[in-house]
Amino acid sequence: MQFQLQNLALRHDPFPIGVARPLFPDDAYARLLEAYPNKEHFHYLGKVGHKYVLSEKFNARAYRDFIHNTPVWRDLHGWIKSDAFIYGVMDSLREQNIDLGFDAPLSAAKRLRKYAKNVAKGRYWELAPKLRARFEFSMLPADGGSVIPHTDEPGKIVTIVISMAREGEWDPAWGGATEVNRPKDATRLFNRMNYKADFEEMELLDSFAYEPNQAVVFVKTFNSWHSVRPMNGPADALRRTLTINIEARG
Repeated sequence: MQFQLQNLALRHDPFPIGVARPLFPDDAYARLLEAYPNKEHFHYLGKVGHKYVLSEKFNARAYRDFIHNTPVWRDLHGWIKSDAFIYGVMDSLREQNIDLGFDAPLSAAKRLRKYAKNVAKGRYWELAPKLRARFEFSMLPADGGSVIPHTDEPGKIVTIVISMAREGEWDPAWGGATEVNRPKDATRLFNRMNYKADFEEMELLDSFAYEPNQAVVFVKTFNSWHSVRPMNGPADALRRTLTINIEARG
């Protein structure tokens, strides 16, 4: 189970963000939708807005059990954890003039040779850190669900938010778009450490509608302010996503 980013279209200002669509083949996407986890497994996360999460960090045991027992998601999870996926994303971004400085890891022998050459030249710093990936299932209730403006944690490198909705299931009038923001107060532009803000403090620059079988892809920067404004839809509707984070391994 894999997806492709060859259709990724980015804007570069104020930070790299854009959409890839379609993401999965139709049959693969349908199988993922059919096996998406039920709401009772999710953890409510109110400090970032109004959302529910199931991940390695929140309700971890239920998350591990679900992945282990659901073949279609187990296959996707295994691929997302692989170097092939992680550095494939780096290559896709590099093709659009976004070089984050991360290349596929060297073999142990090549790494040792490169380190020896650096030492011979008087360079003792470590090679670039290796990357890792993780994903979480997220749900925002259509009646008031939101994610407050923020820029993401410093350790994040790239985020991919995949919509998980059937055709015709979501009415755009309810909201749910991923918004690109800029603080009205210029002293808030630099936000490397991911301090949160209120919606009223932001100027809306762009938005990417919540649509089936697409990914919103963006790079964490000092000013990567983004959000999902409180929605206005029916109580039984959920904005379901899969959020993939590529991070520097500590």
